[in-house]
This record gives sequence, structure tokens and C-alpha cells, in this order.
Amino acid sequence: MGQTAKVIGVLYALMGLIFVPFLLIASMYAPSQPGFGPGFALALPIIYGVLGFIFTALGCAIYNFVAGLVGGVEVELNGVP
Repeated sequence: MGQTAKVIGVLYALMGLIFVPFLLIASMYAPSQPGFGPGFALALPIIYGVLGFIFTALGCAIYNFVAGLVGGVEVELNGVP
């Protein structure tokens, strides 16, 4: 659970970095909008990463609980000739 949440948290933070230039450009054209500025644009990757970690950890915990009740996902691997 912890490792999965860390990996997804980092991936979400990297995805958040993609939006930074767009938000910085948008903040130049809407400087009077409260709560929307360069500070928000720079905090976005951190917010995405933290929320990605939290919700992935929560999802993993819920999955583990449900899998314990009804059984998990079974994967069968066959060798290819």
C-alpha cells in the first residue's frame, strides 16, 4: 500500500508540473482573480502529489479490506510455447 501510494504521488506531482506553464500564462491574463496566481501555479504539483498519495493509500486500504472479505483478484500465468 505504501509503496504504491508513493509512486502514484510522485506521478501526480510530475503531472502537476505539466500544468504550471499554462497556469502561469493564465495568471498573467487574469491577475485580479483571487486565489489564482503564480503561487497557486507553483503549489499545484505539491498539492497534486499529496492528494494523489492520500487517495491512492485510501483506495489501497479499501481494496485490501474488500479483498479480505470476498477474495482478491486471481491472476493465472501460462507459459507461451
